[in-house]
Order: sequence, then structure tokens, then C-alpha cells
Amino acid sequence: MKEFLKIIEDEFGVIRIDKEVSTTFEAAKIFRKYPKETVILENIAESNIPVISGICNTRAKIATALKTDVPNITHKIIEGMNKPHPIKNIENISKNYNTSQADLSKLPVLTHYQRDGGSYITSGVIIAKNPEDGTPNASIHRMLVLSEDQLTVRIVPRHLYTYHQMAEAQGKDLDIAIAIGMNPATLLATTTSIPITANEMEVANNFHEGNMKLIKCETVDLEVPESEIILEGKILANERASEGPFVDLTDTYDVVRQEPVIQLEKMHLKEDAMYHAILPAGFEHRLLQGLPQEPRIYQAVQNTVPTVQNVVLTEGGCCWLHAAVSIKKQTQGDGKNVMMAALAAHPSLKHVVVVDEDIDLFNPEDLEYAIASRVKGDDDIMIIPKARGSSLDPSALPDGTTTKVGVDATKELNKKDKFERVSLSE
Repeated sequence: MKEFLKIIEDEFGVIRIDKEVSTTFEAAKIFRKYPKETVILENIAESNIPVISGICNTRAKIATALKTDVPNITHKIIEGMNKPHPIKNIENISKNYNTSQADLSKLPVLTHYQRDGGSYITSGVIIAKNPEDGTPNASIHRMLVLSEDQLTVRIVPRHLYTYHQMAEAQGKDLDIAIAIGMNPATLLATTTSIPITANEMEVANNFHEGNMKLIKCETVDLEVPESEIILEGKILANERASEGPFVDLTDTYDVVRQEPVIQLEKMHLKEDAMYHAILPAGFEHRLLQGLPQEPRIYQAVQNTVPTVQNVVLTEGGCCWLHAAVSIKKQTQGDGKNVMMAALAAHPSLKHVVVVDEDIDLFNPEDLEYAIASRVKGDDDIMIIPKARGSSLDPSALPDGTTTKVGVDATKELNKKDKFERVSLSE
């Protein structure tokens, strides 16, 4: 992460706060004040470790980490998913880390909001192996601190959930490692939607052009990405604890659930370690969760309308509920077909807008212009009531049922001259 931090400092700037800051509410308040800046808190009251936030809170920073530009992020993610690179560079953890018994009280884990269930690790990537065939998985999860060596972790029914279920069925704990503070390209790879038989670290190695390094753990048979902080332990079988409340993508509180418990054993810190904190509901949180869904929508739309140009889950829509899709329109019905494909590809999607290639998807004013000048409500708006949506949507029913809307903001093919934008053509 340190190498990328230097790039951020040179290209985007970094705000450094020298005054003493508490991990309880104060740090999060500062991060909210600078929503799209990279901020380092140098003087933490409860820890000797500084806190950094905002290393990937804009598309421009993520594009820089991926060595591409903003419009090509989706294509870069698709390339990484389709062409994973095996990793050969593996080092022993003792080389660059100071090792001790796990003690979370030494880490500056933040309490972000007044009703939070407690202090939360928000950037921790959990690495585990399939108990049956050894396939590794890396995925980011929120983790609530229970004690100096225990956490409870929110796990949705995907790969890690499946591994834990397998281990529990055998009456065994699941060995894990938790990595905190890594290059944003590596972090992004851990959020991609790839088959359970694939390895997120090999996707990350594509992003790193084959130069990625893994660190071999000490007490568990796992290799983890090079990180500022590495924790080793296990997810306990048949043990649960209350997790939540926690502020999710929509800036509203998620419910309290009974979730698995992690027992930690070892802690490894780099000599000058920094703790990466992701602000819940901030742009870093939204982009890391939403960007990997854009390739899914893109590929589904491409199967319907091959001339799709790009897809964006907008920041104003929490990078989850709102999408904008640009196409090179060939037939009059293309817009509506794209709406249906996009809504099916990302079931949490609530509203989708389809625009022509002359509209800048990354400019909210341009999207609004397309809606204002190219939409007739009775012809171009499709409403789907009683559809399954996102449990994160505060307006949805408790089971996620909602109303979905598609907006065809494309030009009529037989009246293209009427819609020609003078500012772009002269």
C-alpha cells in the first residue's frame, strides 16, 4: 500500500491530520468532512498506528491503481476475471513483519456512528480455503470487535459462507487470515464476482501485471496478499454472536443478526504499519462494493445489445441501486431490451437509465440532460411493480420487494437530427 500511497500523494494529494484524534466517532467525522480525499490521521489517541482512509474513494484513484483510465475500469475488471495470472512469488511472513499474539486493542479500530454495535474492521479481507479441495478465496467483510482476540463477521451466502458451512458440517473450525491495508487493485479483486472454483488473488495478479507477492502465514496454511496488518485465526464452528447495528451502503442502519465468531491467534504488523479504515456509506465503501457489479451488467447487456458502450452504477445511487447504460442504438427497441437485461443481471438494481453514446455516464448533469430532452413518460418509462430488489433499500418491503423503473433516454432513430447536440458537433 505504501508504494501506491506515494502515487496518490503525487497525483491527487493527501491530507494529513496531526492533532490527536479518537477512534470513537472523531476519526469518522473527519473522514466525512473529506469524502473524496485521502486522509491520514497521524496521532491516534488509542493506538500508535496511524489511520488512513480514502485510498480508493474515487474512480480516478481506482483507475490509477489498475493502470487504466476511468471509462475503461469495467473492461479492465472483465479482463482480470477472464485472464487470471497464477502467483509464483511467495515470501515467509517473518521477513518484513513483527509478530505477536493477537491483540485488537493495539489496533485503531474505529467506532463510526452513534448507534453502531461497536468498533468495526471495515477493510479486512478474509482469506480461507475450501475444506474439500483447497481452493482459496479472498473476500472483504465487516467485522465487529467482541474482545481483544474475538470478532463476529457478517457473511452473506457466497463463497466464504459455503466454506464455513462445509467446515461446520465436518464439526471443524475454518482456518482464516485477515489482511488489512493493501493496494486498491488487490482490494478490488477481492470483491469481484467469480466462480467458487476461481481465485481472487489471481485476478489481482492480472491487475498487477503478474508482479504480485503473497505472504505465507505462520499458524494457518494460507497465503495472503502483502498487507500492512495480517491476523491469523479461525471461524469457529457452531458459535454465533450478535452483529450490528452497522451503517450500510444506503447510509441507513442494517439489522442485527447472529453471525459467526472469529477466534484470533497471531498478529503481524509491518514496522511502520498503517491501518486502513473504510468509512461506512462513504464513496470508498460504495465503489468497492458496486464496481465489480458493473461487469456483470455489461456482459448481460452485451448479450442483448452487442453495441453497449459502458455501464455505471452511480455514486448517487449508492453504487448499488441506480445504473446508467450507454449504447450505440441500432433499433428502436434497443433501450427497453437493455433495461430488462440490466435489471435481471443485478437483482438489487432499482432504477436504470439507458442513454446514447454521446452522453457522458460519469457526469450526472449529462445524464439528467438525456432524461430531460429525450424521454416521454408514456412511451419511455417502464415500471415493474412487486419485483424482488435489495434488502438494503429502505423503501422496500422487509423481504426486499420493491418497484423497479427503467428509463429509455435514447434518441428516436427516425428523428436523430432533431436531437443533435450543437455543442458537440460544432
